[in-house]
Amino acid sequence: MNERQPLRQWAIGVALCLSAGVVGSAVAETETSAPLREALEAQVTESDQHLPVERFYAHRDYQPVWTSSASVGALVAGLDDLVQDGIHPDHYAAGSLMAGFERSQAAGASAQVAFELRASRALLQALDDLNRGRLNPRLLSSQWDGERPARGYSMARVVEAVNQMDIAAALDQARPDTPAYRQLKAAYADFQSRASQSSVPYLGRREESLRLGDRHDDVLTLRRRLTHWGEAHLLAANPEAYPHIDANAPDQREFDAPLAAAVKRFQRRHLLQEDGVVGEQTRRALNVPLSSRADQLRVNLERARWMGAQSDAAPSAWVDLAGYRLHYTRPNGEHWQTRVIVGTPRRATPVIHSAITHLTVNPSWTIPPTILREDVLPRVRDDVGYLADENIQVVDFSGNPVAAETVDWERPGNIMLRQVAGSANPLGRVVVRFPNNHMIYLHDTPAQGLFQRHRRALSSGCVRVEGVTHFAQLLLRDTGSSAQLSRLMASRGNDHQVSLPRRVPIALHYLTAWPNAQGEIEFRPDIYGHDAKVDAALSQRRLSG
Repeated sequence: MNERQPLRQWAIGVALCLSAGVVGSAVAETETSAPLREALEAQVTESDQHLPVERFYAHRDYQPVWTSSASVGALVAGLDDLVQDGIHPDHYAAGSLMAGFERSQAAGASAQVAFELRASRALLQALDDLNRGRLNPRLLSSQWDGERPARGYSMARVVEAVNQMDIAAALDQARPDTPAYRQLKAAYADFQSRASQSSVPYLGRREESLRLGDRHDDVLTLRRRLTHWGEAHLLAANPEAYPHIDANAPDQREFDAPLAAAVKRFQRRHLLQEDGVVGEQTRRALNVPLSSRADQLRVNLERARWMGAQSDAAPSAWVDLAGYRLHYTRPNGEHWQTRVIVGTPRRATPVIHSAITHLTVNPSWTIPPTILREDVLPRVRDDVGYLADENIQVVDFSGNPVAAETVDWERPGNIMLRQVAGSANPLGRVVVRFPNNHMIYLHDTPAQGLFQRHRRALSSGCVRVEGVTHFAQLLLRDTGSSAQLSRLMASRGNDHQVSLPRRVPIALHYLTAWPNAQGEIEFRPDIYGHDAKVDAALSQRRLSG
């Protein structure tokens, strides 16, 4: 039979499916495959080239799917459930699919082909959005250095679920299968539910902090706010409501030990000092509406999808920028983590996907243009002796020394400033390097005291790592290097380059809500102001017929 037969045969196939009352029944290939393939060739638009429409139908031998109200209803129900992932079904025009199906049934074969493809595109787009993010992060920010995650689900398994009309199971094939994503999703549902409950009074501004032993009406308000946040058993029952029970209610206005423990848990979840004292920062965090936290969770569900499939391969490392932590997984499955310092809001550390290639031991530091212009040159202009005090050399672009006295520091021209290795060098003793477009790396620092701060957005963009020499030793050991770090550190000279025998994947992620070591969702300050842009983009709904 000629493969390019009229679309009339498509209508025959659809009619056979409907008469059998079975979705995707075994209609003869000669009656359906060729016209559907023809329709795919003719109707898949350029905007759909990123969707695997043809591969989807190839797994079904080019048989139609959406041929009954039951099948379309299952699709609509599956798309509606995406609200639990923070994805609105309006993006796929889910609300108009059933009406579109009914219109196509009355309009003939050509309309039925068009609806079939429209419905499949909606499903495939939802799979892609759920698997690797509805938004393209590279279009949202120049602070994203890496490829968008590749499609990471099995089309064969998706089609197997679709054949059973289990659209929820099909979507599960694409949903990130990580404990962190599941925790974020559960928290999103919880915060949405509690945000819709009755309002709770805000804790007012105070001249003095609330602390253990205080007795005040504000303590009762504090109990109510924490209960609203999910801390149970902080509010005792009123004994007057149960006159037949002989019980004395504790004074709800007293700041007791259980309340202080609840405050510490709250502070831990918000990167605040865990002292059990309700000062201004804790008060402000307590007063954040739960609806705002639900929005924050929705934004970070999207970021979790941008992370892509989490490989079990080790060794591997990732930096939690907003959580100020470096996480490293060794080949034996051991997990090591440490505190980090990241860029300030003015010099934000970007999101990067790369791989560690080498270390620099006893590094010199070529001062970057921004730091040179904004920080160093003003000091040199005040006193050229600053260079000698800080052990900074002046060199030309070929590395040749230049006398500092010969430079016009108002217009220094083609020179560079390089600080040699030593105790004052901002890079410390070790640098961990990986290719990226922003000249970002991990490094040591002489300012070890800064790691004691709870919020550590303090650097000029690169990531300072507490215990970086131990991390470097782990990298050398886990990649099979014979290099002796201690010997290199004790040697003379600058910039000893040590290549790793194999590359170690590393990612820098920006997550303002994420599970902590205790399994609680931790809410972090949006230090770089990225949340609003992601939230606004997620809130845009595509409504089409």
